[in-house]
Amino acid sequence: MSEVVEHIRDAMIKGELKAFYQPQYDSITSRLKSAEALARWVRNDGIVVPPMAFIPELERTGNIAEVDWYICEVVCRLLKRQIAEGGKQVPISVNFSRFHVRESNFALKLSELVDKYELSHDLLEVEITESAMVNESDRILDWIKSIRNAGFSVAIDDFGSGLSSLSFAKDVPADILKIDRSLLSGNCENEKERIVLECIFSYANRLGLMTVAEGVETREQLEFLRTCDCKKIQGYIFAKPMPEEEYIELCKTHTKIEKTADILQAQAPASAVNMLMSVIFKKYPLIIFANLTRNSFYMMAYENFTSTSCPSTGVFDELIMHGASTMHPEDKEIFAQTFAREKLLQDYKDGKKEVRLITRQLGDDGVYRKVETVDYFVKSESSNDVITITLCENRD
Repeated sequence: MSEVVEHIRDAMIKGELKAFYQPQYDSITSRLKSAEALARWVRNDGIVVPPMAFIPELERTGNIAEVDWYICEVVCRLLKRQIAEGGKQVPISVNFSRFHVRESNFALKLSELVDKYELSHDLLEVEITESAMVNESDRILDWIKSIRNAGFSVAIDDFGSGLSSLSFAKDVPADILKIDRSLLSGNCENEKERIVLECIFSYANRLGLMTVAEGVETREQLEFLRTCDCKKIQGYIFAKPMPEEEYIELCKTHTKIEKTADILQAQAPASAVNMLMSVIFKKYPLIIFANLTRNSFYMMAYENFTSTSCPSTGVFDELIMHGASTMHPEDKEIFAQTFAREKLLQDYKDGKKEVRLITRQLGDDGVYRKVETVDYFVKSESSNDVITITLCENRD
């Protein structure tokens, strides 16, 4: 056993290993929303040992897993204390290393610990680094699913730190995406940096992920992140990691850090567009873009529609054949005729702006329901191709 591991185990026994809490704030209202628990070694003589002096060695030996569980229990005791004292509680995230992915019955063990303190599972979030997910990609999906099935949220930490994969983030069933501070290194003044951040936040919002920006230190960073529709801010601009007593007092007294402008003035077009799109997707759970000239299509949204068997991209003619096959026998022919590509091209040539039809479609549950399908013709500025946007709405 290394000397560092011995010292840390002794620190846990003596109560020198503590959890410090860094608050996370709503980016628009500046209200306290959650916090992250961070391990800190505070010796009895008052000297604070920097995390870099012991965390790397614990990770190298695998003993970091023992510290993770220790900090998790410290957090549970804090939340229990807040409840007993009638104080405000917000969800707290606890870091768990990659070693836990191979830990048998992790979700059960976590549930038993939280239940011992009679806490709601939504008060604790499991945070794991993006690099850990990459290293354990063969096990990570089932591991995260088991945690979420137990009622806990899962956060991907350090996203953008160098190993980012958008497709990986798409496949991982997490709840929260934490944007690494390295993406803010240019103080959000570099155009390429801003473009990358805008794309990441748009991507995350479309996937339904809560976004947290880490390491926010300047007013320029904060104002730009607000325009990107970043949901929460964590960083020195609001608060540094603080000891338990200071954090408890913050929770008791905090309302908001600053007076903010009207939300419609504070946000930029990017966040307004995200709100607009969320409303559109609620009304039209199936949205398809099609290029009639090139006989192609792709699906932009497919949520809570009566049927989930529609292909996501491919040949438009085949899409219409597939759609007709799911219709009521009395509606198959009219659907196929109305939305045949040649027919739509002629409608466009004749000056029509839209094509609309109500049919009965077979749902996944074997029940026919009324569906309204509307094709809107749009003109692309970059080509002469005929484009349609299809909006499908459940009418029953």
